[in-house]
Amino acid sequence: MIIQLHRIEVISRKDMEMIDITPEVDRLVEQSRVAQGMVFVMTAHTTSGIVVTEGVECLERDIPAHLERLAPKDPPEGSYGYYHNRLLDFDGRLGYNAADHLKSVIGGINTFFPIELGKVVRGGRQRVYFVEYDGPLARTVFIQIIGAEAA
Repeated sequence: MIIQLHRIEVISRKDMEMIDITPEVDRLVEQSRVAQGMVFVMTAHTTSGIVVTEGVECLERDIPAHLERLAPKDPPEGSYGYYHNRLLDFDGRLGYNAADHLKSVIGGINTFFPIELGKVVRGGRQRVYFVEYDGPLARTVFIQIIGAEAA
């Protein structure tokens, strides 16, 4: 049984951005020597996400735009506010990014795929994206590979 935990750094350049990490996931699985198993991908941050979708530029714009409509950074005047956007009494820090936390909850923070014959098994158009909601920042993504080595 092989169990490996990898950490990759993802650097966002924008406030909200989708970054395709599929090549890195594939590379780590191929180097792992796992023939049959699973690969898990998870962001280490509460204002980012992991999303699986078709790898096309228009969706890389549509998904963050839709999440921004669902959880806008600045809610419309006279509507609602965020409880998190205040001085946080438990640690004395200023909470200002409630919308980014909500986007992470809506979009999800992890995914997993089977590994067969040493390759990640996924749909022909599926890509794995790290999604930044609170950037630009350097972020950590965990990639856990578990499975059996080829006989």
